[in-house]
Amino acid sequence: MKVYIETFGCTFNQADSQIMTGILKENEVEIVDSHDQADIIIINTCYVKHPTEQKVLTKIKRMKSQFPDKKLVISGCMVEIDPEKLSKVAPEASWIGPHKIQSTYDIVESVCNGEIVRSTGFSTEPKVCLPKTRSNPLIHIIQICEGCDGKCSYCCTRFARGPLQSYPSEMIRKEAEKAVEEGCVEIQLTAQDSAAYGKDTGESLSKLMKSISSIEGDFRIRVGMMHPKSMMDDCEGIIEAFKNDKFYKFLHIPIQSGNNEVLKDMNRCHNVDEFKAIISRFRHEIPDISISTDIIVGYPTEDDESFNDTLKLIEEIQPDFLHISKYMHRPGTLSSSLKEIEYETMKARSRALNDLKMEIALRNNIKMIGSNQQVIVTNKGKKGGYASRTNNYKTVILEDAKLGEFADVVINDARPTYLFGEKR
Repeated sequence: MKVYIETFGCTFNQADSQIMTGILKENEVEIVDSHDQADIIIINTCYVKHPTEQKVLTKIKRMKSQFPDKKLVISGCMVEIDPEKLSKVAPEASWIGPHKIQSTYDIVESVCNGEIVRSTGFSTEPKVCLPKTRSNPLIHIIQICEGCDGKCSYCCTRFARGPLQSYPSEMIRKEAEKAVEEGCVEIQLTAQDSAAYGKDTGESLSKLMKSISSIEGDFRIRVGMMHPKSMMDDCEGIIEAFKNDKFYKFLHIPIQSGNNEVLKDMNRCHNVDEFKAIISRFRHEIPDISISTDIIVGYPTEDDESFNDTLKLIEEIQPDFLHISKYMHRPGTLSSSLKEIEYETMKARSRALNDLKMEIALRNNIKMIGSNQQVIVTNKGKKGGYASRTNNYKTVILEDAKLGEFADVVINDARPTYLFGEKR
């Protein structure tokens, strides 16, 4: 039996695919590198944005057309969010819901025997200390919790991932220890909302961070996206944990809009001043921290004035990284009952925000020219050379390096999305 897995979406989804791969390999299933080599094709779907949905649907249709004799298995968020559409586009496909990946081998075996299996629904089984095959042997992704306790009006991911379920801290630490022992130099802690960790179990993200950073070895830890409202109860603890040298000085804290009325309509449960206060506190305690945030452009209640508030906020906080999404209705969400704004208006706003993003990013990166930085080399560059990360998670391209090494470099040039460096 030969299986090919193609993955769409976030770091959490990538970890799901790595677990499915690990489970299959443990059961002596051959994982192949292309569709045409496979007996079974697994498409691990993302459904958070409409453009991604279209990519997923196009891929499913193409697989059916190009490989009509191969078995098709759909996993990921689409399975739970839009089963009706999935049934129409691929009526013969089997399903593995996001909470059912521990059963991947049993499902794949049944599919191989000619059955159509559709395993969905929620589970309390933690996704830690499971077999996992890393896509990059130097980087290990650990899912610390799944789901969230938020009710954002535009989000359909929560329908797939369910309510907050934090995994035991001792299991998370054990998985991290094993990864470091096996040579990983980067641990990524991921969740739909990392700051929500422990709110259902009495634990906390700051205590988990301190536990992971106490593991012996030379490695770095990246903490995934944190919702501002979830950070408020533990902000000081998280800041203190971040001060440990093993943490990338990188804060991913989405705001989504710079206008309080739009944030209220989005049901974000925080306001602009609270968001700014968190960033200010981090920058005061950790001056070199890089800030990453997210904006949804064109939410149905966003007018010109509220969009200008967003531009002003981004100009004020000067984020190092900015992820921009154009609003589109998602299945089952509250906001999908509202009238979408004109697409041309949305496009113009997105362009204006992107121009500001690139201007700020380049400005921030130019300031680093001439500075000495310690980096970890984690990947080969897409256009040659090697890609590495500074302590505040900026990408530095090196002409000559060794994968997995820690190197001292001087920054000699800058682009909006990466830097160029040379070993000292």
